[in-house]
Amino acid sequence: MLIGEVARRSGVSARMLRHYDSLGLVRPTGRTVGGYREYSAEDIRRILHVEGLRSLGLSLREVGRALADPDFAPSALVGDLIRRTEDRVRRERELLERLRAIDASAPAGWEGVLRIVELLHGLGSPSAARRQQAVLAPVGGVPVPADVLARAVLAESDPNVAGALRWALARAGDEGVASVASGLASGDVDVERRAVRALSGMSGDRATAALADALGSGDVTVRALAALALGRRGESAAVPTLVGMVVVGTNDVEAAEVLGSLSRNPECAGWIVDALVAALAAHTGEPAVRSRLAQALAELPGSRARDVLGRLVHDGDRAVAAIARAAARQE
Repeated sequence: MLIGEVARRSGVSARMLRHYDSLGLVRPTGRTVGGYREYSAEDIRRILHVEGLRSLGLSLREVGRALADPDFAPSALVGDLIRRTEDRVRRERELLERLRAIDASAPAGWEGVLRIVELLHGLGSPSAARRQQAVLAPVGGVPVPADVLARAVLAESDPNVAGALRWALARAGDEGVASVASGLASGDVDVERRAVRALSGMSGDRATAALADALGSGDVTVRALAALALGRRGESAAVPTLVGMVVVGTNDVEAAEVLGSLSRNPECAGWIVDALVAALAAHTGEPAVRSRLAQALAELPGSRARDVLGRLVHDGDRAVAAIARAAARQE
């Protein structure tokens, strides 16, 4: 079969077939009387083998090595190809995010584009001080797009830079909430914690809904941060988690204060008192737990909480009774 027919059937250009010949990758078995390349069925199979290996990302040199050595083990080379491909995908993803950030900023001209690029470079700097400066004093006064801030806050480990990013996100309102909330499903505990801390400072119903979802997290810190933030927003869905925090001693003082704030809502007050009383009954013989629950009751306004504390004045646990008496004296 002549080169033109091979090119038509294989999809490999005649120019590339000649290149394969010059490299010794695929040399046609014969020549016609006129000196034209003539390919056998075995030659065509080799062409298809070459193209198959090239489709995996192998260089022509690597293809030649693989086909020349019958004992060649592909595992090491395939592993290297996986790493190279992952690296390329990562770079392409970073490029895509950069382009989306530029597009979202709607720059008026190339000068605006270059300012945004410089801003993105600042956020990607290995220097924490440079990253913080990029957030607080963006180059050329170009604001940092909310989605860029969201991606940055999920990746930021430096507490000062993270604080600056959360501050900037809070000023952006509910923009970027979806991007931040995606961190809650990352499977990385550190990323989930960064996400819930950022959401705690963001306003709007979308941030509140994302925080409510975070109450179902498998990480106790994420649940605690979400409950405190929701409670401060007046969301009663946080009550069970807040009571649980008092029981186990996780940020129990803050949790008790937030429960006290929620109790100012008559619709929540009775539910909170009942939850704390039930917890007291469930933890008899655990002085530390019952003391924290009594202290939480002391934070609550209203007659129902006072009635419960009045009964606790005679509690068999002296620490609980002392807390109840102290609360009574403060009335």
